[in-house]
Amino acid sequence: MSPHTGTDTRRSCVRPPHFDILWLPRAAMRSVEGDPSDCVLVVGVSRPKMAATILVIMLLSLFLTFHILYDSALNSLQAASNDRPRPPTLLFSKQFYPSATRRLPQAIIIGVRKCGTRALLEMLSLHPAIQKAAGEVHFFDRDENYYRGLDWYRMKMPHSYPEQITIEKSPSYFVTPEVPERIRAMNSSIKLLLIVREPVTRAISDYTQLRSHAATAPSFTFGTSSPQRSFQQLALHSNGSINEAYRPLAISVYHNYIHRWLETFPREQILIVNGDLLIEDPLSQIQRIEDFLGLESKISTHNFYFNETKGFFCLRNETSDRCLRETKGRKHPRVDPLVISKLRRYFAEHNQKFYELVGEDMGWPEE
Repeated sequence: MSPHTGTDTRRSCVRPPHFDILWLPRAAMRSVEGDPSDCVLVVGVSRPKMAATILVIMLLSLFLTFHILYDSALNSLQAASNDRPRPPTLLFSKQFYPSATRRLPQAIIIGVRKCGTRALLEMLSLHPAIQKAAGEVHFFDRDENYYRGLDWYRMKMPHSYPEQITIEKSPSYFVTPEVPERIRAMNSSIKLLLIVREPVTRAISDYTQLRSHAATAPSFTFGTSSPQRSFQQLALHSNGSINEAYRPLAISVYHNYIHRWLETFPREQILIVNGDLLIEDPLSQIQRIEDFLGLESKISTHNFYFNETKGFFCLRNETSDRCLRETKGRKHPRVDPLVISKLRRYFAEHNQKFYELVGEDMGWPEE
C-alpha cells in the first residue's frame, strides 16, 4: 500500500469533535488492502478525567435502575398483602423518600364496641390515601400507655405521606371519660368516626363475644356471672325489670357517652356511621366517610362482594379477595322476641335523647 493511499485513508476518517478517541482506517489494521473509506474505532480514552466521568455516570445509572426495580417489586408484594408502600431500606432511601414517616393520626374510630369498628377500618384501608394502624392501640384510654407520651403513640402508627390520612381505632375510647380531652390535647381539629348499631342487637352481640371469651378462658369468669347464664337472665332481673347495670346494655345507652364528646369537639368533627347499614350496604357509608375526610372517592362496588357462606360482604382490592376473620359475624343466640320487644321499649327513650344530641334519627325500632 502506497504512502499516499494510507494518507488518503486517514484523511477520510473523521474524528468526532467532542470525544477524545482514535479512529483508524481498517486498512491500517491488516496487511490486505481494503476499502480506504472503511474506518474502525480503537476503544480507549486518552483523557483520564473524561474516563472517570463516564464511569461514574454508568454506575449511577445502574444504581438508579436497580433502585427503581427493587422499589417496584417491594410495592407489588405489599399491595398483594393490602399494605401501603413503606419507605424502602436501601442506602440513601431517605433522600428518595424524604416525606415518608410515622405521623400522629388525623382521624380516629372512637367506637362503639361490637358495632363494626374492625370492618369499618378494613374497608377504609382500601382507599389509597388512608393508612391504618395495626391492632387497637389503646393510647388514650389506658394510663400506662398514655403516660408513655405522644412519641410512643406515633411509633404505633404506620408510615405515611403528607397526602395520606393515618387512622386508628380503639372502641373503648367512646366510653372512657378521660379520652375526649386527651384527644383534643393532641389535635383539636381531628376527625372522629363513631359507628353505632341498633342498641339491642349491639348488646346481644356484646354478650355473644363475652360468652365466647369466657368459654375459652382458663377459668370461667363472666363478670360476676356464670358463663352458662343466658342473655335474658343477665339482661333482666328475676322480677322482670331491666338490669341497667349489665355492661352490654349500659354501653348501648349512647347518649350517656356522646355528650362528653360534644362538649369537647364541634359536632362537624364527629361523623355518625350507621353500623347496620354498613353490613347491608357498605358502600353508602364508606362514601359518606370519604366526603367527611375530604378524600377523593376511590372505593366503589367492585371493592365488595357478598359471601353467601359467611352472610356478609367481604373485601376486594386489585390483587386479592379477603373476609374478616372467623370471630367476626358470630351467630347470635336465640333470644325470646318478648324480651327483645321489652328491651327496645326501654331503649326508645334513650335513643330519642341520642338522636337529639347528634341531630340524626337512626330509625331504630321501638318494639
